[in-house]
Amino acid sequence: MTIDYSQFLSMSEEVSLLAVVLVLFIADLFACGKEERALACAGGDDTACGCPCGGHVRALLPVVLLLAQTIFILCNINTNAAAVSSAFGGMYESSGMMTALKATLNVGAIIVFLMSSKWLGAAENRIKQGEFYTVTLFTLLGMYFMISSGHFLMFFIGLELASIPMTALIAYDKKRTESAEAGAKFILLALFSAALLLYGISLLYGAAGTLYFSKMASMPVNLLSILGLVLFISGMGFKISLVPFHLWTADTYEGAPTPVTAFLSVISKGSAAFVLFTILAKVFGTGTGFFGLWSVGFFWIIVVSITVANLFAIRQKNLKRFMAFSAISQAGYLVLAVMGVTEQGMAALVFYLLVYLAANLGAFAVIHVVEQNSGKVGIDDYNGLYKTNPKLAFLMTLCLFSLAGIPPFAGFFSKFFVFMAAFNAGYYLLVFIALVNTVISLYYYLLIVKAMYIKENDSPIAAFTSDCGTRAALVLCTVGVILLGLVSAFYDGLSHLAGIAL
Repeated sequence: MTIDYSQFLSMSEEVSLLAVVLVLFIADLFACGKEERALACAGGDDTACGCPCGGHVRALLPVVLLLAQTIFILCNINTNAAAVSSAFGGMYESSGMMTALKATLNVGAIIVFLMSSKWLGAAENRIKQGEFYTVTLFTLLGMYFMISSGHFLMFFIGLELASIPMTALIAYDKKRTESAEAGAKFILLALFSAALLLYGISLLYGAAGTLYFSKMASMPVNLLSILGLVLFISGMGFKISLVPFHLWTADTYEGAPTPVTAFLSVISKGSAAFVLFTILAKVFGTGTGFFGLWSVGFFWIIVVSITVANLFAIRQKNLKRFMAFSAISQAGYLVLAVMGVTEQGMAALVFYLLVYLAANLGAFAVIHVVEQNSGKVGIDDYNGLYKTNPKLAFLMTLCLFSLAGIPPFAGFFSKFFVFMAAFNAGYYLLVFIALVNTVISLYYYLLIVKAMYIKENDSPIAAFTSDCGTRAALVLCTVGVILLGLVSAFYDGLSHLAGIAL
């Protein structure tokens, strides 16, 4: 038996990302050479290194390499858009929509790297700066495999490759009790959800006799396959933070380093939502007897997720916990695009993810830079922020307005396309409930705006200057929040790619 190595050419996105990881690993290995020189760098003595360990090179290199890799895979969209290609017997699939989503996740990772530059340059983090980049990119590689999977085994390998390194990122500040606790909670619940998911996949295999998505649509609807479907949805519910599988979210978001929280809230959630869409479409789609079963279940999951998250968000005093419940609510809107598993729904989901990425990462960039310069993350701490840091308050307001869906910001258009896809699929009541909840979400987002602009504070957060990386991240997010909704080419292009993918 011979292996056709030319099949790896179909995995150009994964191979190029792995090349970036190897370059970063080698660069970090030789950045300072001996351990004592690295320790000198960590102590802030850059001249003792005689190398760029303490400079901007270590922060810029992953950004530049990942940006180059993003441009490379975007250049492949035209060649991939003609049809869905496959490799390794159909276990791996590639299409223009999958490539576009991978590029979107790359942009999110670049923004996270930019906002992390000052934090990673601190004395306690500089010696382990390289590990942050490589572990994050390995997580991204796992998401790549999930997105391109055409087989449940490939999907599960990608899922675990994405989940296990994420635990290391959450517990990155190992000397902080909160970070270690958040990592422990995440890994325990990740193991539990993976066990549910794997058991569900084994039941589906018993019912269908295969693990290929394209061949499982013909499996019979019986107790075995229904139980497998329920366990699969439960396992994915943990990954996306849907109610009632959301209980880990607030504690993990609060304890993890803020850049990791930002990465977890958008990039991890978005990739899982897309994979959920594709598997439901290919395995349990409208032509199967499963569609009526899971669509009713998701109807109630979406309603409960959006409603419960909105009500709990109003009660929060810690801004990171507030954003955790906001993320649970946004996950409900993301999954709303899954209903009906239509081409319009897929385009709406990826566009919603793109807009959500810009708005949510922008908000987290503000939270992170304020936390780094003042140590404050409470909502009341933001009282009077406009007087001392007007630019940050203004940018935070733009991001919150986009998350709330206020026109003319991009969040309004992303919600509109999701509602339109669900409405055209016949879910009128669900769209109405989601619209009512949008009004509730507007109320709690405006609580932050009220704190920054209206409430008085005897000891407001002092004025400070943001670092270059954070400013670059905020510029990218602001441009996305404003332009994504106004430039129709983004959604039109995604609509075209969705028509090929399904």
